[in-house]
Formats: sequence, structure tokens, C-alpha cells
Amino acid sequence: MTRVRVRQHVNPLSHKYSNPISIPNWQEVFADTALPLHLDIGCARGKFLLKMASLYPQINFLGIEIREPLVKEALVQRELLQLSNLHFLFCNINVSVSPLLESLPEGVLQWVTIQFPDPWFKVRHLKRRVVQPALVDAVAKYLRKDGLLFLQSDVESVALEMCDHFQQNPCFRKTHQEPWLQTNPFPVPTEREIATLNKNEPVYRALYQV
Repeated sequence: MTRVRVRQHVNPLSHKYSNPISIPNWQEVFADTALPLHLDIGCARGKFLLKMASLYPQINFLGIEIREPLVKEALVQRELLQLSNLHFLFCNINVSVSPLLESLPEGVLQWVTIQFPDPWFKVRHLKRRVVQPALVDAVAKYLRKDGLLFLQSDVESVALEMCDHFQQNPCFRKTHQEPWLQTNPFPVPTEREIATLNKNEPVYRALYQV
């Protein structure tokens, strides 16, 4: 399959990404909607979830990505692997997070991951970052009581800002005393994580429970 070339950055505040998604029929998406759900926000080409879904058939996986060509590519790969516990959605999560999470079967949201989000370094672009107060509140509302939130970035300031946002909500408690989690709790690293570690550069990770 030819690798799709897309823009590395898209402005989530542009009009093109301002419309909420049509909520899918989850009975048509997953073979068993009662399974615990792992939501990966900003899944890019979906390689992390494609591997995770193969390893854990007893868990449903949902990837959210704002770049539509990557979603189409990931869906093709899912079909080739015949994974009935995995789906990808083209979505601006900060436009659709509340209706999307509200539509899920009650109590299934067990894991949320946000891994290496676009850093948007310029001060005037900080409002384009994915972790915003409304996202934090929605995750706090729908993540089940034994649920976990995992954050990681190769940019310390971005990781710190994500942590600050979630720590401002009293629902989230860090699971570790050290500033950063030393190892990834998942057996599958993302492409960006692999590239960062191969350059002997740090990855800033944090794990929260509700």
C-alpha cells in the first residue's frame, strides 16, 4: 500500500474542522460494545492501535485523528487485519468530545492516551493544542472509576502543560511520585516514541487515575 503524504500540521481552529462528527452506531463498529474501551486521541497513522488491537482482542480501541487521509489509511489497514475491536474516526476532538463520549456504552471508557500531540510552539498558537479545559472535563466525566489516563511528549513544556491541565481537575491523581514515568505502561511504542528514543532524547510521560 502506498504511504499517504499529508500535511504535518493542520489548524484545528479553522472552519474546515469546526463541525461536530456524526456519531457512529457502535453496534456496527465493534463486534462487542460491552468490552472495555481504549481511546487514543491523535492517533496519526494508527500503528500503535493496530498493534494493540491485535494483542488485546478483549479490549476495543478507538483512534481519533484530525487528518482525514491518515484515518482512511488506518481503516484500510484495519480491514486487512480483520480487526473487529478497532475503529478510527476523522474528528476534531475538541469540537466533538462531549457528544462522542456521551454516545459510548456506559462505563466502557477504561483508557485514554494522548501521545506526542502537535506542540504548537508559538504563543499565539497555544490555543490550538489538543489538551483544553473542555477535553479535560469530558474525560473526567466519562472515564470509569478504574480508568487510567496516559500522557507523553518529547517536548517537556508540552508535557508539563498537559499535566497542569489535568491536575487542575480534582478527578485526576498521578500514579507516580517522580516527576515523569520512566517506562511506557504499554508494550507497543508509537513511531514518534521510537524515533525519539533512538536519538537518545528524553520522553516525558505521566500516568493518572480517576
